[in-house]
Amino acid sequence: MNAEEKLELIKRNTQEIVTEKELKELLKKKKKPAVYLGTAVTGKPHIGYFLPVIKLADFLRAGFKVKLLLANLHGALDGTPWDVLEKRYKYYAKVMPLMFKAIGADIKDFEIVKGSDFQMKKDFYFDMLKMSTEASINDCKRAAAEVVKFGENPKLCGLIYPIMQALDEEYLKVDIQYGGVDQRKILMFAREFLPKIGYKARIEVMTPMIPGLIGKKMSASDPRSKIGLADDEKTVMDKLKSAYCEPGVIEDNGVLAFLKYVIMVIKKDKKESFVVERPEKFGGNKEFKTYEEIEKAYAAKELHPLDLKNALAKEINNLLEPFRKEKKEIEKLAKEAY
Repeated sequence: MNAEEKLELIKRNTQEIVTEKELKELLKKKKKPAVYLGTAVTGKPHIGYFLPVIKLADFLRAGFKVKLLLANLHGALDGTPWDVLEKRYKYYAKVMPLMFKAIGADIKDFEIVKGSDFQMKKDFYFDMLKMSTEASINDCKRAAAEVVKFGENPKLCGLIYPIMQALDEEYLKVDIQYGGVDQRKILMFAREFLPKIGYKARIEVMTPMIPGLIGKKMSASDPRSKIGLADDEKTVMDKLKSAYCEPGVIEDNGVLAFLKYVIMVIKKDKKESFVVERPEKFGGNKEFKTYEEIEKAYAAKELHPLDLKNALAKEINNLLEPFRKEKKEIEKLAKEAY
Protein backbone atom coordinates (compact mmCIF):
# COMPACT_ATOMS: atom_id res chain seq x y z
CA MET A 1 0.00 0.00 0.00
CA ASN A 2 1.51 3.33 -1.05
CA ALA A 3 1.15 6.66 0.83
CA GLU A 4 -1.83 7.77 -1.27
CA GLU A 5 -3.72 4.50 -0.66
CA LYS A 6 -2.99 4.74 3.06
CA LEU A 7 -4.30 8.30 3.10
CA GLU A 8 -7.57 7.31 1.42
CA LEU A 9 -8.05 4.43 3.86
CA ILE A 10 -7.50 6.69 6.88
CA LYS A 11 -9.76 9.39 5.43
CA ARG A 12 -12.78 7.16 4.78
CA ASN A 13 -15.78 8.00 6.96
CA THR A 14 -13.88 10.73 8.80
CA GLN A 15 -15.49 14.09 9.52
CA GLU A 16 -12.34 16.13 10.03
CA ILE A 17 -8.54 15.78 9.95
CA VAL A 18 -6.34 18.49 11.50
CA THR A 19 -4.44 18.69 9.30
CA GLU A 20 -4.57 16.57 6.15
CA LYS A 21 -1.35 18.18 4.92
CA GLU A 22 0.49 17.01 8.06
CA LEU A 23 -0.99 13.53 7.62
CA LYS A 24 0.29 13.35 4.04
CA GLU A 25 3.77 14.36 5.17
CA LEU A 26 3.72 11.80 7.99
CA LEU A 27 2.76 8.98 5.63
CA LYS A 28 5.60 9.89 3.27
CA LYS A 29 8.27 10.28 5.95
CA LYS A 30 7.55 7.61 8.57
CA LYS A 31 7.44 3.89 7.85
CA LYS A 32 5.48 2.90 10.98
CA PRO A 33 3.65 5.86 12.53
CA ALA A 34 1.65 5.49 15.76
CA VAL A 35 -1.94 6.43 16.57
CA TYR A 36 -4.04 6.15 19.69
CA LEU A 37 -7.66 6.27 20.71
CA GLY A 38 -8.47 6.97 24.34
CA THR A 39 -11.66 5.77 25.97
CA ALA A 40 -12.54 6.52 29.59
CA VAL A 41 -13.82 3.46 31.47
CA THR A 42 -17.27 4.87 32.21
CA GLY A 43 -20.44 3.36 30.70
CA LYS A 44 -20.65 -0.10 29.13
CA PRO A 45 -19.29 -0.36 25.57
CA HIS A 46 -22.10 -0.93 23.06
CA ILE A 47 -22.32 -1.58 19.31
CA GLY A 48 -21.61 2.09 18.58
CA TYR A 49 -18.00 1.32 19.58
CA PHE A 50 -17.65 -0.67 16.36
CA LEU A 51 -17.22 2.62 14.49
CA PRO A 52 -13.92 3.55 16.24
CA VAL A 53 -12.80 -0.09 16.21
CA ILE A 54 -13.23 -0.17 12.42
CA LYS A 55 -11.29 3.09 12.08
CA LEU A 56 -8.46 1.70 14.24
CA ALA A 57 -8.50 -1.39 11.98
CA ASP A 58 -8.04 1.00 9.02
CA PHE A 59 -4.96 2.42 10.73
CA LEU A 60 -3.65 -1.12 11.29
CA ARG A 61 -4.11 -1.93 7.60
CA ALA A 62 -2.30 1.30 6.72
CA GLY A 63 0.77 0.07 8.65
CA PHE A 64 0.34 1.99 11.91
CA LYS A 65 1.18 0.96 15.44
CA VAL A 66 -2.22 1.28 17.13
CA LYS A 67 -2.69 1.93 20.85
CA LEU A 68 -6.01 1.78 22.67
CA LEU A 69 -5.77 3.77 25.88
CA LEU A 70 -8.16 2.47 28.53
CA ALA A 71 -8.20 5.68 30.53
CA ASN A 72 -9.08 4.48 34.02
CA LEU A 73 -8.11 7.73 35.76
CA HIS A 74 -10.09 9.73 33.19
CA GLY A 75 -13.02 7.49 34.10
CA ALA A 76 -12.72 8.63 37.72
CA LEU A 77 -12.45 12.27 36.64
CA ASP A 78 -15.74 11.82 34.77
CA GLY A 79 -17.69 10.31 37.63
CA THR A 80 -16.81 6.60 37.74
CA PRO A 81 -16.63 5.58 41.44
CA TRP A 82 -13.05 4.84 42.52
CA ASP A 83 -14.00 1.47 44.05
CA VAL A 84 -15.14 0.04 40.68
CA LEU A 85 -12.43 1.64 38.54
CA GLU A 86 -10.26 -1.49 38.29
CA LYS A 87 -13.31 -3.64 37.59
CA ARG A 88 -14.44 -1.31 34.79
CA TYR A 89 -10.92 -1.45 33.33
CA LYS A 90 -11.05 -5.27 33.34
CA TYR A 91 -14.43 -5.23 31.59
CA TYR A 92 -13.15 -2.93 28.83
CA ALA A 93 -9.94 -4.95 28.52
CA LYS A 94 -12.06 -8.05 27.92
CA VAL A 95 -14.64 -6.76 25.45
CA MET A 96 -12.62 -4.35 23.29
CA PRO A 97 -10.29 -7.02 21.79
CA LEU A 98 -13.39 -9.11 21.01
CA MET A 99 -14.68 -6.23 18.88
CA PHE A 100 -11.54 -6.42 16.74
CA LYS A 101 -12.01 -10.19 16.52
CA ALA A 102 -15.64 -9.74 15.44
CA ILE A 103 -14.64 -7.65 12.40
CA GLY A 104 -11.70 -9.93 11.53
CA ALA A 105 -8.96 -7.32 12.12
CA ASP A 106 -5.27 -8.28 12.20
CA ILE A 107 -4.10 -7.03 15.63
CA LYS A 108 -0.39 -7.89 15.57
CA ASP A 109 0.43 -4.13 15.81
CA PHE A 110 -2.30 -3.40 18.36
CA GLU A 111 -1.74 -2.75 22.05
CA ILE A 112 -3.93 -1.88 25.04
CA VAL A 113 -2.46 0.66 27.46
CA LYS A 114 -3.78 1.30 30.96
CA GLY A 115 -3.84 5.02 31.73
CA SER A 116 -2.58 4.86 35.31
CA ASP A 117 0.50 2.87 34.21
CA PHE A 118 2.10 6.10 32.94
CA GLN A 119 -0.15 8.88 34.26
CA MET A 120 0.95 8.24 37.86
CA LYS A 121 4.63 8.79 37.09
CA LYS A 122 6.34 11.94 38.35
CA ASP A 123 7.30 13.25 34.87
CA PHE A 124 3.67 13.15 33.77
CA TYR A 125 2.57 14.83 37.00
CA PHE A 126 5.20 17.55 36.58
CA ASP A 127 4.06 18.23 32.99
CA MET A 128 0.45 18.32 34.19
CA LEU A 129 1.35 21.08 36.67
CA LYS A 130 3.37 22.85 34.00
CA MET A 131 0.48 22.87 31.52
CA SER A 132 -1.88 24.09 34.26
CA THR A 133 0.23 27.26 34.46
CA GLU A 134 -0.37 27.86 30.73
CA ALA A 135 -4.06 26.95 30.40
CA SER A 136 -6.79 29.05 32.00
CA ILE A 137 -9.86 27.71 33.80
CA ASN A 138 -11.95 28.84 30.82
CA ASP A 139 -9.59 27.05 28.37
CA CYS A 140 -10.01 23.78 30.27
CA LYS A 141 -13.75 24.14 30.81
CA ARG A 142 -14.36 24.95 27.15
CA ALA A 143 -12.19 22.00 26.03
CA ALA A 144 -13.99 19.49 28.27
CA ALA A 145 -17.53 20.84 27.83
CA GLU A 146 -18.79 18.16 25.41
CA VAL A 147 -16.98 15.25 27.05
CA VAL A 148 -17.08 15.72 30.83
CA LYS A 149 -20.33 15.67 32.83
CA PHE A 150 -19.94 18.97 34.74
CA GLY A 151 -23.43 19.23 36.28
CA GLU A 152 -24.69 22.21 38.30
CA ASN A 153 -21.77 22.23 40.72
CA PRO A 154 -18.68 21.44 38.57
CA LYS A 155 -15.79 19.66 40.25
CA LEU A 156 -12.15 20.56 39.73
CA CYS A 157 -11.45 17.11 38.19
CA GLY A 158 -13.29 18.08 35.00
CA LEU A 159 -10.73 20.83 34.38
CA ILE A 160 -7.80 18.43 34.84
CA TYR A 161 -9.28 16.04 32.26
CA PRO A 162 -8.22 17.91 29.06
CA ILE A 163 -4.72 18.59 30.42
CA MET A 164 -4.16 14.87 31.03
CA GLN A 165 -5.61 13.95 27.64
CA ALA A 166 -3.30 16.40 25.88
CA LEU A 167 -0.27 14.92 27.67
CA ASP A 168 -1.35 11.39 26.71
CA GLU A 169 -0.29 12.19 23.13
CA GLU A 170 3.29 12.86 24.26
CA TYR A 171 3.61 10.05 26.79
CA LEU A 172 2.14 7.43 24.44
CA LYS A 173 4.69 8.56 21.80
CA VAL A 174 2.11 8.81 19.03
CA ASP A 175 1.87 10.87 15.85
CA ILE A 176 -1.94 10.97 15.77
CA GLN A 177 -4.78 11.06 18.25
CA TYR A 178 -8.06 9.70 16.90
CA GLY A 179 -11.48 10.33 18.42
CA GLY A 180 -15.10 11.17 17.78
CA VAL A 181 -15.95 14.70 16.68
CA ASP A 182 -17.40 15.26 20.17
CA GLN A 183 -13.74 15.33 21.30
CA ARG A 184 -12.84 18.17 18.93
CA LYS A 185 -12.38 20.87 21.57
CA ILE A 186 -10.07 18.68 23.64
CA LEU A 187 -8.06 17.69 20.55
CA MET A 188 -7.63 21.35 19.60
CA PHE A 189 -6.66 22.11 23.21
CA ALA A 190 -3.86 19.52 22.87
CA ARG A 191 -2.63 21.13 19.63
CA GLU A 192 -2.55 24.52 21.30
CA PHE A 193 -1.01 23.67 24.66
CA LEU A 194 1.50 20.87 24.02
CA PRO A 195 3.83 23.29 22.14
CA LYS A 196 3.58 25.74 25.05
CA ILE A 197 5.43 23.27 27.29
CA GLY A 198 7.92 22.19 24.64
CA TYR A 199 6.19 19.27 22.91
CA LYS A 200 5.06 19.01 19.29
CA ALA A 201 1.43 19.27 18.22
CA ARG A 202 -0.04 16.04 16.88
CA ILE A 203 -2.40 15.29 13.99
CA GLU A 204 -6.02 14.93 15.08
CA VAL A 205 -8.42 12.61 13.21
CA MET A 206 -12.16 12.66 13.95
CA THR A 207 -15.12 10.51 12.91
CA PRO A 208 -18.79 11.56 13.25
CA MET A 209 -21.04 10.58 16.13
CA ILE A 210 -23.72 8.18 14.95
CA PRO A 211 -27.34 8.49 16.08
CA GLY A 212 -28.79 5.86 18.37
CA LEU A 213 -31.90 3.78 17.84
CA ILE A 214 -34.16 6.54 19.13
CA GLY A 215 -32.81 9.16 16.71
CA LYS A 216 -30.19 10.88 18.83
CA LYS A 217 -26.56 10.21 19.81
CA MET A 218 -26.01 6.58 20.79
CA SER A 219 -25.61 6.65 24.56
CA ALA A 220 -24.37 4.11 27.07
CA SER A 221 -26.69 5.66 29.68
CA ASP A 222 -29.90 5.20 27.64
CA PRO A 223 -30.59 1.48 27.05
CA ARG A 224 -33.23 2.30 24.39
CA SER A 225 -30.66 4.09 22.21
CA LYS A 226 -28.16 1.28 21.77
CA ILE A 227 -27.63 -2.46 21.49
CA GLY A 228 -25.35 -3.95 24.13
CA LEU A 229 -22.50 -6.30 23.28
CA ALA A 230 -24.03 -8.97 25.53
CA ASP A 231 -27.58 -8.67 24.16
CA ASP A 232 -29.09 -11.95 22.94
CA GLU A 233 -30.64 -12.42 19.48
CA LYS A 234 -34.19 -11.70 20.61
CA THR A 235 -33.14 -8.52 22.45
CA VAL A 236 -31.32 -7.28 19.34
CA MET A 237 -34.43 -7.88 17.25
CA ASP A 238 -36.76 -6.26 19.81
CA LYS A 239 -34.59 -3.13 20.13
CA LEU A 240 -34.35 -2.77 16.36
CA LYS A 241 -38.11 -3.24 15.91
CA SER A 242 -38.76 -0.28 18.20
CA ALA A 243 -35.96 1.84 16.66
CA TYR A 244 -36.73 5.18 15.03
CA CYS A 245 -36.74 4.48 11.28
CA GLU A 246 -39.34 6.63 9.53
CA PRO A 247 -40.01 5.53 5.92
CA GLY A 248 -37.93 7.52 3.45
CA VAL A 249 -36.21 9.61 6.16
CA ILE A 250 -32.39 9.47 6.26
CA GLU A 251 -31.63 12.14 8.88
CA ASP A 252 -31.08 11.00 12.50
CA ASN A 253 -31.77 7.42 11.41
CA GLY A 254 -29.62 5.18 13.64
CA VAL A 255 -30.45 2.07 11.60
CA LEU A 256 -29.06 3.59 8.40
CA ALA A 257 -26.13 5.21 10.24
CA PHE A 258 -24.97 1.86 11.65
CA LEU A 259 -25.25 0.34 8.19
CA LYS A 260 -23.20 3.17 6.69
CA TYR A 261 -20.36 3.35 9.20
CA VAL A 262 -20.11 -0.26 10.33
CA ILE A 263 -21.86 -3.00 8.37
CA MET A 264 -21.24 -1.69 4.84
CA VAL A 265 -17.58 -0.91 5.63
CA ILE A 266 -17.09 -4.52 6.71
CA LYS A 267 -19.01 -5.75 3.65
CA LYS A 268 -16.91 -3.62 1.30
CA ASP A 269 -13.64 -4.87 2.80
CA LYS A 270 -14.81 -8.47 2.51
CA LYS A 271 -16.25 -7.85 -0.99
CA GLU A 272 -19.67 -9.03 0.19
CA SER A 273 -23.18 -7.73 -0.44
CA PHE A 274 -25.85 -6.75 2.08
CA VAL A 275 -28.92 -8.90 1.54
CA VAL A 276 -32.44 -7.90 2.55
CA GLU A 277 -34.61 -11.01 2.63
CA ARG A 278 -38.23 -10.51 1.58
CA PRO A 279 -41.09 -12.78 0.53
CA GLU A 280 -41.67 -12.97 -3.24
CA LYS A 281 -45.01 -11.15 -2.88
CA PHE A 282 -43.07 -8.11 -1.57
CA GLY A 283 -40.50 -8.19 -4.37
CA GLY A 284 -38.22 -10.98 -3.19
CA ASN A 285 -34.68 -10.65 -1.81
CA LYS A 286 -32.81 -7.44 -2.53
CA GLU A 287 -29.01 -7.28 -2.73
CA PHE A 288 -26.94 -4.13 -2.15
CA LYS A 289 -23.24 -3.71 -2.90
CA THR A 290 -22.84 -0.18 -1.45
CA TYR A 291 -24.40 1.92 1.28
CA GLU A 292 -25.34 4.55 -1.32
CA GLU A 293 -27.59 1.98 -3.02
CA ILE A 294 -29.34 1.27 0.29
CA GLU A 295 -29.87 4.94 1.07
CA LYS A 296 -31.24 5.65 -2.40
CA ALA A 297 -33.71 2.75 -2.19
CA TYR A 298 -34.77 3.76 1.32
CA ALA A 299 -35.23 7.43 0.42
CA ALA A 300 -37.39 6.36 -2.54
CA LYS A 301 -39.44 4.15 -0.17
CA GLU A 302 -38.52 1.06 -2.18
CA LEU A 303 -37.21 -0.51 1.03
CA HIS A 304 -39.55 -1.03 3.98
CA PRO A 305 -38.17 -0.14 7.45
CA LEU A 306 -39.06 -3.55 8.89
CA ASP A 307 -37.28 -5.42 6.07
CA LEU A 308 -34.22 -3.24 6.64
CA LYS A 309 -34.33 -3.79 10.41
CA ASN A 310 -34.62 -7.57 10.01
CA ALA A 311 -31.61 -7.66 7.69
CA LEU A 312 -29.58 -5.45 10.03
CA ALA A 313 -30.53 -7.61 13.05
CA LYS A 314 -29.05 -10.62 11.26
CA GLU A 315 -25.77 -8.77 10.62
CA ILE A 316 -25.54 -7.46 14.18
CA ASN A 317 -26.18 -10.91 15.60
CA ASN A 318 -23.32 -12.26 13.48
CA LEU A 319 -21.06 -9.51 14.82
CA LEU A 320 -21.97 -10.33 18.42
CA GLU A 321 -21.19 -14.04 18.09
CA PRO A 322 -17.69 -13.78 19.71
CA PHE A 323 -19.28 -12.14 22.77
CA ARG A 324 -21.91 -14.85 23.13
CA LYS A 325 -19.20 -17.50 23.14
CA GLU A 326 -17.71 -15.82 26.23
CA LYS A 327 -21.03 -14.74 27.71
CA LYS A 328 -20.42 -16.16 31.21
CA GLU A 329 -17.15 -14.35 31.78
CA ILE A 330 -18.44 -11.10 30.25
CA GLU A 331 -21.56 -11.17 32.44
CA LYS A 332 -19.48 -11.90 35.54
CA LEU A 333 -17.16 -8.96 34.83
CA ALA A 334 -20.15 -6.71 34.02
CA LYS A 335 -21.89 -7.60 37.30
CA GLU A 336 -18.79 -6.63 39.28
CA ALA A 337 -18.12 -3.45 37.25
CA TYR A 338 -21.65 -2.11 36.94
